[in-house]
Amino acid sequence: MSGTIPLPPSPEQTKTAALPAAAPVPPAPAAPAPELANNSLLSREWELDDKDKHGTFLFRPYRASYFLPIKYNDSPNNAPFQGNLLQSSEKLDSLETKLQLSVKTKVVEGLFNKNADLWVGYTVSSYWQAYNRGVSAPFRETDYEPEAMLVFRTNYNVFGLTGRFINLGAVHESNGRSVALSRSWNRIYAQFGFERGDFSLLIRPWYRIPESAANDNNPDIQDYLGRGDVVATYNNGGNTYSLLVRNNLKRSPNRGAVRVDWSFPLYGRLKGYMQYFNGYGESLIDYNYKQQSLGIGVSLADWM
Repeated sequence: MSGTIPLPPSPEQTKTAALPAAAPVPPAPAAPAPELANNSLLSREWELDDKDKHGTFLFRPYRASYFLPIKYNDSPNNAPFQGNLLQSSEKLDSLETKLQLSVKTKVVEGLFNKNADLWVGYTVSSYWQAYNRGVSAPFRETDYEPEAMLVFRTNYNVFGLTGRFINLGAVHESNGRSVALSRSWNRIYAQFGFERGDFSLLIRPWYRIPESAANDNNPDIQDYLGRGDVVATYNNGGNTYSLLVRNNLKRSPNRGAVRVDWSFPLYGRLKGYMQYFNGYGESLIDYNYKQQSLGIGVSLADWM
């Protein structure tokens, strides 16, 4: 009988065969894709992404809230107050204080197939002649600004920025006074929110709702306060820098305003605040009066 005779296995082969087969090593999990929401300033402000949602009726900062105990105005507007707040020989001080408080809250969530939320906001700004003892240190102006905003979530890219929302809003602004000192207007607007990293850009054209001549205390207000505004904000190391630009979009006469805000760390959670303004309409009573001012104080709430 021909053929080869099989040899018995060696001790090493016997030992290897007795060992159980090694379990396959699972592949390393892929790194999670970065989410826009992780670094989205606008999402945190407007609860655009699911991870940032907090439900309805939670009050939170809207615009900047601050107190400026020192605010210098290079050219106080005395004219509207002559015969009212001021007698003929009295004048406003260049040095005053300013207080602004601003809050918002979501009132309805998940509209239009969960693509939009309804918010309301309220901002009040007061200008106090605190150091003017000659006229009993009055509040020379307080402006009230309630508004409603329907915020639609978006996600598109343009010029290297990500479009995060379109905000359709209606706003009333007035100083709550009567007769010669009354100032007010009503607007509807569309605001477009963009961001990239720690930078955000808000573009807001508006339309003034017409009023009857008998009820319009400031028919030319749009020629001074403009037809829209742009707000650019940058956050870096606890500092928040903001630039606001308003313009009437006319070649002649071209009017508007520029405002620069800076919030910076002081101690713990306390932040300082500086503000520079140049142009028309820092307050409603000054809507047609050009001036510049510089103030310093403290931030009362984080914003952006």
